Formats: sequence, C-alpha cells, structure tokens
Amino acid sequence: MKKTSILAAVMIIVGFAFIAWQKTDQGRQNKSDVGMGNTTLAEVLLPSTLSQSAQIGKRAFEEKCMACHGINAAGQVEVAPPLVHKIYEPSHHGDESFQRAASLGVRAHHWYFGDMPAVEGLTRGDVTMIVAYIRELQRTNGIN
Repeated sequence: MKKTSILAAVMIIVGFAFIAWQKTDQGRQNKSDVGMGNTTLAEVLLPSTLSQSAQIGKRAFEEKCMACHGINAAGQVEVAPPLVHKIYEPSHHGDESFQRAASLGVRAHHWYFGDMPAVEGLTRGDVTMIVAYIRELQRTNGIN
C-alpha cells in the first residue's frame, strides 16, 4: 500500500512538471528565433518595437556581427559570446568598449572563445547604431 502511494505521488509530480515544462516551452514564442540549431548561448526576449537607430543597428549587426555573435546577439557555442548578457551591461562594458572592439579587436578576457578580430568596414557611426540595437535588446532582457 505504501509503495502504491509513493508511486502515485511521483506520477502526480511528474505530471505537474510536464505541464509546467509545456507552458514554459510555449512562452518561448516571444523569444529570439534562434534558427541556428542548438548552438545559441542565451535566450533573448525581443522588444515590441525598436527605435530608428536600433533598427539601423540591427541591419548592420546582421551584416557584420551575426555570423559570430548569433541571431539577436544570443551568442553561439564555440564561436562567440552573447552580447545580451550581464557582462556587457553599460556599467561594465560602456559603448566605447564596443567601438574599440569593432575597430581594434579585443583579447579574450571573460570568455574562452579566443580573441575577437577587428571588424572590417564598420564606421564609428555604424557601431553607434549597433550598440543602440544591443542596448535595446539588453534593456528588454533586464540588463541596464
């Protein structure tokens, strides 16, 4: 009798866990369309709208940064870190850090992806717009 009660309790717990998992999985519809298999490092909530600067930055990001940093800056396993991450909050990595990384490259210091090379063909203005995009993604994800 005792074993039957324990088994029934376990089955109930598993059932509730399954229901909770399904609800969590359905809630991911509002998150970044990772589309790159299972290689992303962060789940990124997307803002409902982007400022004009961030829209321009998103296009530049997709052209010059996405190949490494992934869709919506979610990072990629064994390639590059997510930029929508607490490490890149404005108080730790200010906008000028992004400018310097894009123009000069940067030595690896927080992650184990290796050094980031300079990005060819980006102006300071381009990077300013990319940073606007990244900052809006960060704010939407609670990184201020």
